[in-house]
Amino acid sequence: MKVPLIIVVDADAIIAQAFTHDTNHDLAMKISNHLHTVHARMIYPSTAIMEAITVLQTKLNSGATAYGTAVVFTDPHVEVAEVGHEDLQNAVDYFSPTGSKKHTLFDCVIAAIAEKNKADAIFSFDKFYKTKGFTLASELK
Repeated sequence: MKVPLIIVVDADAIIAQAFTHDTNHDLAMKISNHLHTVHARMIYPSTAIMEAITVLQTKLNSGATAYGTAVVFTDPHVEVAEVGHEDLQNAVDYFSPTGSKKHTLFDCVIAAIAEKNKADAIFSFDKFYKTKGFTLASELK
């Protein structure tokens, strides 16, 4: 029996799937469909969910989409990774106070969760993860 791919999902991928006007929407849906087809194990860190829903509600002014997205993550079949003290400690190892303002502690938590779960890839459009040695889901075949 083949072991499923393990994928950690970042907020930008959640947003791109939920918000049809996102520039990465079509690509996100294509990647998501592929991951579903290969029965990948999708892990959604709780911080990524909250970050995505906040962006949908505030920056994209889409309260209905934010609410609908939040409801999706209440499904017991969705794997939500709680972020604890150890995860935060490991995330700090990826964090750089002199790095880009775009590479936040949220991103570092994604990296830490991916490392912890020995993820095959991170579903994100952020090249930050490549610089940290991770594979992006868009690179999977």
